[in-house]
Amino acid sequence: MLINGVLWGVHLKNELTYDQDIPSDVINGPTQRLGADLSVRYQLSRMLYFDLDLNYSHGRYTELPNGQNYILLAPTLTSVAGLTIKNKGFSGSLRYRYIDDRPANNDNSVVALGYFLVDAVVKYRVKKYEFGITIENVLNVDWNEAEFDTTTRLKGEPIGGFDDLCFTPGAPRLIKGSVSYFF
Repeated sequence: MLINGVLWGVHLKNELTYDQDIPSDVINGPTQRLGADLSVRYQLSRMLYFDLDLNYSHGRYTELPNGQNYILLAPTLTSVAGLTIKNKGFSGSLRYRYIDDRPANNDNSVVALGYFLVDAVVKYRVKKYEFGITIENVLNVDWNEAEFDTTTRLKGEPIGGFDDLCFTPGAPRLIKGSVSYFF
């Protein structure tokens, strides 16, 4: 078993965020992030392996009033983990990836939704060839890949519009095959 843990802190003079209206990065002032990371690797048996990465972060703007100082889209908790089996030319894994809800604006009144996804991979290698099948989003979860709190309006509407959570939907269940040649 291998376990790594770390406590960390980051203090930035300026936080850069992307403004889609310009489009460009914008300097938003100083921030502070404090966090902890945990990494675990464990060989359960001759063929079975477990791994886990867990990350916690608390970040805020330091010169804005409390409650108005959330860092846009900065998650508090993220994690990936999985089980992998390896035996001769065969390998397979079942893995998850997780990100929690996060603020989409500075007062956290609009929230970018987190997600929990499960992926599976099966591969078989014969000499210089490897054949594989990957199933992404095994549970067929509806999720948003990218989310932004944006002022929106339709063409012809007066300037101003309204704030809304705009997003790129994440991929539904996806099955793909692969063939690799190693030289």
